[in-house]
Amino acid sequence: MGLRWLQRFICFWVVLVGVWSLFATDSAIALTEEQKLFNEAWRIVNQAYVDPSFNGQNWWLVREKALKRPLPNREATYTAIEKMLATLEDPFTRFLRPAQFRSLQTTTAGELTGVGLQISTDPESGVLEVIAPIDGSPAAKAGIQPRDRILAIDGVSTNQLSLDEAAERMRGAAGSAVHLLLQRGSEAPQEITLQRGHIEINPVIAEARQVQGHTLGYIRLGQFSAMAATEMRKAIQRLEQQGAEEYILDLRNNPGGLLQAGVEIAQLWLDSGVIVYTVDRQGIIDSLNASGTALTHDPLVVLVNGGTASASEILAGALQDHGRARLVGDRTFGKGSIQSLFNLSDGSGLAVTIAYYETPNHHNINKVGIEPDQRVLEAPENLMAMGTAADPQYLAALELLHSPVQVATNAA
Repeated sequence: MGLRWLQRFICFWVVLVGVWSLFATDSAIALTEEQKLFNEAWRIVNQAYVDPSFNGQNWWLVREKALKRPLPNREATYTAIEKMLATLEDPFTRFLRPAQFRSLQTTTAGELTGVGLQISTDPESGVLEVIAPIDGSPAAKAGIQPRDRILAIDGVSTNQLSLDEAAERMRGAAGSAVHLLLQRGSEAPQEITLQRGHIEINPVIAEARQVQGHTLGYIRLGQFSAMAATEMRKAIQRLEQQGAEEYILDLRNNPGGLLQAGVEIAQLWLDSGVIVYTVDRQGIIDSLNASGTALTHDPLVVLVNGGTASASEILAGALQDHGRARLVGDRTFGKGSIQSLFNLSDGSGLAVTIAYYETPNHHNINKVGIEPDQRVLEAPENLMAMGTAADPQYLAALELLHSPVQVATNAA
């Protein structure tokens, strides 16, 4: 009995010491408000980021090391979050300060004040480059083109700036000036000055045209904003009432936007079938589909170029793979990842890559882009010439529409 009693006594103290140790540890690692905010950001990435290896690193160790360092103020916390995300080497997963987070939400809603540039960081070189200028914006009027590299903003090298810091520097009050140092291809860098303006993002421009005895519906889609699908539906219905017999959908210089808007617009052109496959961190493939009736089955050609990115590539890829449309122009940008916005408790936020996407024929276009059915490298001299007789790509689309081989209708 004495030995059994001693064993129970020892077990009791072991349990008691374990419980005391647990409470002592909790007390020792009680988080400050700044550490709680950092931990909030870490947890979002831990749960949502597409790469479960977190770029081949121990994500728990990243958190542990960061929380050992002092975070004396909010700016230090923001810097720590940015450094944490930088270890992922993913330019599209990024931290957004409160003003940047609000601005990004405003942009996707269809409003913007600034120069009107959609930008990205080249994942290999780290150089800031233009995805596309927004139609009618100061950047578009100045002749800035997709793939132009932005080397400096107001004398500050973009090598020192995150993607959103660069975007923030180009935004500002209407009428104010910003100086950009640009480089195109192997040409010498050139500085230009832009006057910021209030940019009305009209996602859809559409008109009926009489071309070679046919009524053509020409639609230019500039961005996949919250209202884009609604405006596209209205445009197609109006053109159908005006007797459209064929369509050109112009996605050139469309940098993308909301994934859901891309899916909804694809549904307007397709009766059924997969629009896009998404592949999450577990490698699980899901699909978003069309399952209704297209607004029109008339022949369709889609214009694309190097500024056609993200949701634009989802739409173009779906229409091409289903044989619903042929693509004309140049190879698309090649952004095959999907980001989601997450708000943090202080009003800041995160944009996190949550999945990759594939076209209906399982083409992964990330960093590759989509090859058009007919490649036409000769582009219009400026954005004002797009969709006119001075636009070689547009003329090639017309020729394809009127050739004996017609575009196939929607595949099941």
